[in-house]
Amino acid sequence: MHAVVKAYNVLVTGLAVISGALLVWLGIAVIISVMQRNLGFQPTAWLFLSTEYGMFYLTLLGAPWLVRKRGHVYIELLTAALPKPILNIFSRFVSLLCVIVCLVMAMKGFDLVQMNLTRNDLDVRAYFFPTWLLTITFPVCFGLMAIEFMKFVVGREILHTGEVGLAE
Repeated sequence: MHAVVKAYNVLVTGLAVISGALLVWLGIAVIISVMQRNLGFQPTAWLFLSTEYGMFYLTLLGAPWLVRKRGHVYIELLTAALPKPILNIFSRFVSLLCVIVCLVMAMKGFDLVQMNLTRNDLDVRAYFFPTWLLTITFPVCFGLMAIEFMKFVVGREILHTGEVGLAE
């Protein structure tokens, strides 16, 4: 069981690292694109597509790690006003709702991947890119987010700290 937990943690952290690397690539790609335009050249199609795909991937790949680190946005004003026992119940309820939403999104994403594979869908804007390589992130990342939110439902820690401005 310990090996499974360790592998899971490496997966979530690894996806976050890839997400961060994609963010760095986006910055570099924008600079290259602007330089090419200023020098009178047309930026290459792969450069444009890599930034477009990169924004999609970095958003989903980093999301499970953000849940783990409580990095998602929520209204602290409400949670800070709740007494600890009510905050505990409220936070677990919100986390449970998040689990349900993530599981629905993961299931719908799985259906989408199956459809893409069955129909052999391709993104054909500049290159022939299998669509399932994009949509596979939906079931994987939303499934991982469901697991991370579930830790806040049944674990010792809750999603909301009850403090205002803790992250600043």
